[in-house]
Amino acid sequence: MSVRTPRARVEGLGTARSGVQHFWRQRLTAVALVPLAIWFVVSALSLIGADRDTAIAFLGAPFNAIAMGLFVVAALIHMTLGLQTVIEDYIEREGTKLALFLLNQFFAWIVGAACLFALVKIALGAPLSGS
Repeated sequence: MSVRTPRARVEGLGTARSGVQHFWRQRLTAVALVPLAIWFVVSALSLIGADRDTAIAFLGAPFNAIAMGLFVVAALIHMTLGLQTVIEDYIEREGTKLALFLLNQFFAWIVGAACLFALVKIALGAPLSGS
């Protein structure tokens, strides 16, 4: 006999009402990162010793710009979800937990915005500082 309500059994939600969604988002980003990480490593290795213009031309190609954008977004979402789990499991004080949740989100948003801004500038051919 289950203590869960019929609605909870149908929706598949636990007491926090978001555990299943968190689990699937973590798995989905992990699966997406497999081919993206392989592409990233192969691409990075192929650019060893290349000059700045070659690297910018590489990221200026539409496929490479889109793949890099997807890699950054998937990696940041995956990182945020993983750190959220670590914070939930190992931090006991609610105030500290809340502060770390906020820092986790702010860090991901700031890094993501900076990466995507630079990527869009490169892909659209806008001049970069120091050029």
